[in-house]
Amino acid sequence: MTLKKILCLMTSMIMTLSLLVGCSTNKKAEQKNTLKVTMVTSVGGVTDNSFNQSAWEGLQKAKKDFGVNVSYIESKQEADYATNLETAVEGNNDLILATGFPMQQALLDAAKNYPDQKFAIVDVDYGEETPDNVICITFNENQSGYVVGLVAGKMTKTNVVGFVGGMNNVVVKRFQVGYEAGVKAANPNAKVLAQYVNSFTDSAKGKSIATQMYKNNADIIFAAAGDSGLGVLECAKENGKLAIGVDRDQNDIAPDNIITSAMKKVDKGVYGVVKSLNEGKFDGGQVLVLGLKENAIGLAPSTDKNVSKEVIDFVNAQSDKIISGEIVVPTK
Repeated sequence: MTLKKILCLMTSMIMTLSLLVGCSTNKKAEQKNTLKVTMVTSVGGVTDNSFNQSAWEGLQKAKKDFGVNVSYIESKQEADYATNLETAVEGNNDLILATGFPMQQALLDAAKNYPDQKFAIVDVDYGEETPDNVICITFNENQSGYVVGLVAGKMTKTNVVGFVGGMNNVVVKRFQVGYEAGVKAANPNAKVLAQYVNSFTDSAKGKSIATQMYKNNADIIFAAAGDSGLGVLECAKENGKLAIGVDRDQNDIAPDNIITSAMKKVDKGVYGVVKSLNEGKFDGGQVLVLGLKENAIGLAPSTDKNVSKEVIDFVNAQSDKIISGEIVVPTK
């Protein structure tokens, strides 16, 4: 073999080796750049047809759009929160998402114990005390409650409507306050019955409360109670009454009875945070507040199935006034 051929062969081998090394390096880089996100649920789990499920849907969309590696750890009781967050930290996640106000202390403790770990939490506002490694995702639930309250106020035939809450915390209270204000704005003669289940997982008690409210002449009940609210919706279906869902469009549970839902697009808030992280941005120490202006809350897409165009147009006009600042919805 001539010297020239030997040199050509060596050059070819070097180029091939370089390509193989380059491909290997690129694959490692791709693997390294794939985000890993774990969600720690509040009680109720990812199939609660409400809050947790909406958050999980946001992560599923992020997985589809960005190839993010997503998973979840379900909390069966509040005592599980701290342990589940520890498990998520040990899983070497790029982001750990906690869902729900009841997790506020457990998440705060974890954030302080693991300052290099990025966290996000839904429905919690630490204000100026928000750690640099935490993003808070919050919503104007009062606005969401207000718009469905307008619907209830316009559609009630008995002038009595109901509100069933899960836990009496600041988040659910905003739903109630907004709902009551919306009902009164649409129908000053209407009365609102309100009661709390004191649980997000007791559908039987939710159903019992709804049964009594319907007996007390309420013809529409707004359930802002997580899994407990499913009992309210079931009661409406069984008794031919009307109800309003929460967080996500719950019309499919009882298509003829659930006239609308107080949409709270947790999926959109979660998706936005993961999208930013995928782009290399993480605005830790911040509190995101999403409302009508951000199209993060409002009436459910299925509303036109059971609500007249006249009522929907009225709600849309009032929503525009909220966005412009002409109407200020109370928070407490």
